Amino acid sequence: MLDLIDVERYPINDLTSTAAVQVIEGARRQIVATGAAELAGFITPDGVARLVHDAESLAVRAHPSGGMGTAWLEPLSEEWPESHPRRRRMKYGVRAVGYDVIPYSSPLRQIYELPELTSFIAAVLQRGEIYHYADPCGALNLAVMGEGDELQWHYDQTDFVVSLAIQDAERGGDFEMVPKLREASDEHYDRVARIFDGDHSEVVTLAMTPGTLLIFEGRYSLHRVSPIHGSMLRHVGLFAYDTKPDTVSNEHLRLDRYGRRVAFPTPPEQWPAS
Repeated sequence: MLDLIDVERYPINDLTSTAAVQVIEGARRQIVATGAAELAGFITPDGVARLVHDAESLAVRAHPSGGMGTAWLEPLSEEWPESHPRRRRMKYGVRAVGYDVIPYSSPLRQIYELPELTSFIAAVLQRGEIYHYADPCGALNLAVMGEGDELQWHYDQTDFVVSLAIQDAERGGDFEMVPKLREASDEHYDRVARIFDGDHSEVVTLAMTPGTLLIFEGRYSLHRVSPIHGSMLRHVGLFAYDTKPDTVSNEHLRLDRYGRRVAFPTPPEQWPAS
């Protein structure tokens, strides 16, 4: 699947080359500055077209989840007063196609499984060796969002996530973030409250043009996907890695996100044509 990646601009097939070193150093500078490395044009135009076709065929397998959630992705606690940001619940809605129902022939899956991509991301992050998430549903997923869907302001529960923009919505669906708002020693609740109340003076919007690879440290940067409008579906591939091998998510999360606690028993290659 290297043919779908613009390896002249992003030579992930030769990380010792001068061009690759420059790309890696540039991505590291972005992460230091904002907590996000936005690599526009990572996928070629032909590659984006193939990914869009693939996403359209996969979208029918997406499981819907939604409701109201907090920015800390945790149950409400009486520990905090009613007006505290920690108790603010906001709407979310998304559909997800799990790893176990994405065929081996899918270009999205083949890109995720490229060892060259894993090595490139590890080089940018400088966290030592990284491993594909071992979760049968959550290692890779296609996030599908349509009219009325959105993701509430939240922090990630992992140190970093990697996403690949495939198709934009007609309107909305912007990836909005407040870089490095949170610190290990200070949640800055006063600033968080202002953002929840509609003050977007600190908010940065990332373009996420189709073909963009985003390496994002979301544990400390508040972020959301703004409400979707229009008939065009927003498609984003989410690639999961960890600094430890054999990492999996819990069964409760799988049930909410993918509609099942275990992997689907039949390989997608054996499914009838949809």
